[in-house]
Amino acid sequence: MPVLHRFYLPILAGFLLLLHPSYAQTISVANAGIRPDTYENATARIQKVIDEAIRTGKTSLTFEKGRYDFWPDGAIREQYFISNTSTEKEDSLKIRTIGMLFRNAKNLTIDGNGALFVFHGKMSTIVLEHCENVKLQNIRVDFERPTMSEMRYADVSNGEVELDIQRDARYAIRDGRLEWFGEGWKTTHYHAVEFDTTLKTMRYSDWKPYANAQATEIRPGRVRFKTNVTPKPGNILTVRDIIRDQVGMHIRESKNVTLEDVGMHYMHGLGIVSQYSENITMRRVTCAPRPETGRIIASSADFMHFSGCRGKVTVEDCRFSGAHDDPINIHGTNLRIVGKEGTNALKVRFMHGQSYGFNAFFPRDTVAFLHSATMERFTNGVVKTVSRLNDRELLLTFEKSVPAALEAHDCVENMTWTPEVLIRGNHFTRTNTRGVLLTTPRKAVIENNTFFRTGMSAVLIEADAEGWYESGPVRDVTIRNNEFVDCAYQGGPNNAVIAINPSNKVVDIKKPVHFNIRIEGNTFKTFDYPVLYAKSTQGLVFSNNQIIRTNELQPQSANHNMFWFNGCSGVDISGLKLEEGVLGKNIRLENMPKTAVKVSGAPKLTIE
Repeated sequence: MPVLHRFYLPILAGFLLLLHPSYAQTISVANAGIRPDTYENATARIQKVIDEAIRTGKTSLTFEKGRYDFWPDGAIREQYFISNTSTEKEDSLKIRTIGMLFRNAKNLTIDGNGALFVFHGKMSTIVLEHCENVKLQNIRVDFERPTMSEMRYADVSNGEVELDIQRDARYAIRDGRLEWFGEGWKTTHYHAVEFDTTLKTMRYSDWKPYANAQATEIRPGRVRFKTNVTPKPGNILTVRDIIRDQVGMHIRESKNVTLEDVGMHYMHGLGIVSQYSENITMRRVTCAPRPETGRIIASSADFMHFSGCRGKVTVEDCRFSGAHDDPINIHGTNLRIVGKEGTNALKVRFMHGQSYGFNAFFPRDTVAFLHSATMERFTNGVVKTVSRLNDRELLLTFEKSVPAALEAHDCVENMTWTPEVLIRGNHFTRTNTRGVLLTTPRKAVIENNTFFRTGMSAVLIEADAEGWYESGPVRDVTIRNNEFVDCAYQGGPNNAVIAINPSNKVVDIKKPVHFNIRIEGNTFKTFDYPVLYAKSTQGLVFSNNQIIRTNELQPQSANHNMFWFNGCSGVDISGLKLEEGVLGKNIRLENMPKTAVKVSGAPKLTIE
């Protein structure tokens, strides 16, 4: 080959590569000189690459495998009102410090190739705002110093407790008192949960005996407290600040977003919050600490929180371990009617302290008007315009006159922004609260999951116009082929493994709140009496389920009923299999006749 040809051939090959469509549509942070494992602050430089990818319409943004560090210095700061986070007093400004902001991204895949993103201080790691067809994959997210402090009871004797501090925690002893601090923050509002390392249970605890006790450092990482409490040696106490001033990830008013093979190993404030977004898929997302850290907690509140979403929410083949609150919570928001303006306009108000200020209605949305006392959706309306009066109040005008039957404290629920739900093949463990909270009027399926020792009900279906104001009544729920192991050891409602507990004060069998709930083919391995509690439900099927007695935990509930139904109708229990030694074997009824329950093809149950 002539020398000239040999010289130009590599240049020609490179030029052809640049012309290849897939190459031209890909941008890598390496192209901007950003390399992993430098431990330098990459926040601002990576944000420039993100902005360039969105501006030029790239379809792929890639990272080399390795560690990338994100600090608040150079981060974008934006005001976001996020559901279930903080009150005006706790966090009046609502400024989020964002590690990576994707705004108006379309048709973009972010591939970490196994990269580890390590965040510092208090940050919201990733925000997707007004995005469409975006996928995050092969990414791991963690914090250098989590805002959770963990410690193990090492020695308990003679009015003293020695604690081994987890290596990632930071503390100081000032004037004989221990203080928790981190990168630019200090814990001031304490909330504690204790993990029993033998029983693998999580229970609410208290930091006060240590906050007020004389503390002495025995050696780095071991602290002795003068206190009369006698905890169980080997157990782990976890402590956090209650203020939810950031979130793990925020998906806001977006469409067709997928997380796949993503690890969220610590999230501060609240977890992944999807808010008024459409079609969200979480597939093989691990919400648990990285094993090499030795930590046990991965989020200071919920892992996945879906507020006012629509389309389909899919959570599939995920693993949840180490939350200080619920792994999955799916709901809308009821706003209370506080005034009437003419014939077709209502002033409505966000009622719960931690949920307000976000866009809860849009023109042409269909809403339900509901009586808060009965939780009855009594008629619908269509929104014409939305006016923001202040952070708490909106003025809604409707296409037609508002109903004359409105009563004091009635609410408006957005029916357009409600999702179909599939929760399948997931594993839930190490949480002191529930496994799944679910309220949606559309089809919902919870199947082939394992719930291992959730502190409260593994599945809770509410509908609330009194406390959290989380809407709304369900119409089509199937809970099938799941395994429930020793759930509801520290709470309920009524310590039931599955609980259906709307907030209605008026319980009337003729005015059900929930409809058509089927619980089929599940295995309940339980140490206690309660299995199912249901209130104000019409069409409740409990078929072909198996109940097995376990003995590692001790019965503790004051509720000695296997089934407890309050104001329900059309209850059908069939094909029930009871292993020897199960507790209860009875049905308790309130506000309903015995004829409302049918039992067939099952061991005899006593109806009380």
